[in-house]
Amino acid sequence: MIRTLVVLLALVEAGWMVFDGAHAFATGDYFTPRDGVHAGQLGPWAGLVSKVGIQPRSTLMKSAFVGYGALWLGVTAAFAVGFRWAWWAMVAAAVGSLWYLPVGTAAGVVQLALLLMPQLRS
Repeated sequence: MIRTLVVLLALVEAGWMVFDGAHAFATGDYFTPRDGVHAGQLGPWAGLVSKVGIQPRSTLMKSAFVGYGALWLGVTAAFAVGFRWAWWAMVAAAVGSLWYLPVGTAAGVVQLALLLMPQLRS
């Protein structure tokens, strides 16, 4: 049950990254709110990547979204079928998602907590 929850969280988060990044390549922009105070704005993650010198809407960032998400989906598949090395890769992927505020951070924290449970470490 715990393994299934970790896999589902990873599939949703990594799948969204691939989907949103591919959408940004195809249309020129990520999904953003259409109306309200945040209309057209990216999430808080955009401020973080801007601070390290990466434009959030750049080809580099779109590539990072798609690449990271695709790699994570592959790791998730390996974890789901029980490859021993995949536990470490899932921990690394969850840590790597902590920058993706706010939803990615929350999902990453939950995944890390679950991955560190003794049932999954053995």
